Amino acid sequence: MKISLRAGEKIYVNGAVLRADRKVSLEFMNDVSFLLESHVIQADQTTTPLRQLYFAAQIMLINPAIKSDANRTFKRMLTSLLATFENQQMLKELKLIDELVCNDRVFEALKAIRLLYALEAQILSGDIPPAVPSPTDQTVRPEAIA
Repeated sequence: MKISLRAGEKIYVNGAVLRADRKVSLEFMNDVSFLLESHVIQADQTTTPLRQLYFAAQIMLINPAIKSDANRTFKRMLTSLLATFENQQMLKELKLIDELVCNDRVFEALKAIRLLYALEAQILSGDIPPAVPSPTDQTVRPEAIA
């Protein structure tokens, strides 16, 4: 996988924070957990339930030393969200996100959470749209929720 960084941009790789001093391309030759700076949110940006869930998941990638603690926090938050949301599309997507995390595909789970921000905003504002087919329309294993 090849990543291009601009001068001054940060990337989080396996718990390390790297900053490019000039425009650079990196090629990862093996499996690596990483997050680009543009995908990292700070604690003060966790203003909605999904952003809080995202923050817990991102910690799993950014700080592998506390991955299991972050995973437990993620599971607690997810269980709470599944009990709170009534929108079927949201529930379906949250179950898929759980499956991704259970399969250690946290980067993909983060992407899926970001895609739900607009739906969350509509739900929280009371402007719930009719259910539409999901772009991630897949079967979810019921045992993924633990």
